[in-house]
Amino acid sequence: MTNPTQPKDVPASRPAARALWFPERGACHIREEALPDLGSGDVLVRSLYSGISRGTEATVFQGLVPRSEYDRMRAPFMAGDFPFPVKYGYCSVGEVIEGGTMHRGTRVFCLYPHQDCFIVPKMALVSLPPDLSPGRAVLAANMETALNILWDAEVRPGDRVAVFGAGVVGALTAYLATGIPGTETQLIDTNPERAALAERLGLSFAPPGALKGEYDVLINASGRPEALSSAIDHAGLEGRIVEASWYGERQATLSLGGAFHSRRLSIKSSQVGHVPASQQARWPLARRLAKALDLLGDPRLDALISGETAFPDLPDHYPRILQATSTLCHRVRY
Repeated sequence: MTNPTQPKDVPASRPAARALWFPERGACHIREEALPDLGSGDVLVRSLYSGISRGTEATVFQGLVPRSEYDRMRAPFMAGDFPFPVKYGYCSVGEVIEGGTMHRGTRVFCLYPHQDCFIVPKMALVSLPPDLSPGRAVLAANMETALNILWDAEVRPGDRVAVFGAGVVGALTAYLATGIPGTETQLIDTNPERAALAERLGLSFAPPGALKGEYDVLINASGRPEALSSAIDHAGLEGRIVEASWYGERQATLSLGGAFHSRRLSIKSSQVGHVPASQQARWPLARRLAKALDLLGDPRLDALISGETAFPDLPDHYPRILQATSTLCHRVRY
């Protein structure tokens, strides 16, 4: 006997998927949608967890994606069009149910929106290392971003490194930098509560006003232009400054007077969609994501999961999750 609530175009053996959609600015709901037939090389995945990337998703949710960036801001499997309605997200962890040559039950990461099951080409999936918990694997996209930031910053052994912004990306960037032999890495944030996070990750923490001396590499992952100005103030001769924040439609005012020219400083943008030319030939997306998953083996990184919500309850809590300054990576449980 068929389920009378099941859409007619969905096979009786395969239920409809449920996905989080943004129909208009500041609104979200769960929509039921049909899954396509499995094609050659396709895989059906059942979601275990997804992660809310607070900064980017808040920009999308609030309709602040600039028109000039509509194409570049598209996530690999988003649906709809900017500004609305859209289905958006890119931190999904699940297990293989059917299709392809992957074994049933294989746990995988995919750059997919918040949805309880989905079908994608096998090449879009990256298998989790056997010892990595799926709950922590939702950080993979953020870890890939942090890895790319370090490549752009060209952090070298012995460098003094300042990372502004103790959000998920900033904390992961500082975590990676601190593992380079001889580096002195400082994590800076205006929120004093982030000191506890830094301690759990084994990082040195300071509020902006306590920053002393000059640094070789300074990375702004705070989303605040004031932090970029502070980076300029604390950069040593020919210091390297990397802007890893994305401002959407917001304007950033910056003073390039003072010692900016005499110190021959440089400011470089970092965007995860493009890796440095020196890495492009050897580091396709699949390899970068696989390495990001490998780098998540440290249990201390669970400190970056600041909360968890069951998927059916997500529409009721999503705006609050984005607005809360305490939110790091909020995990969605399926």
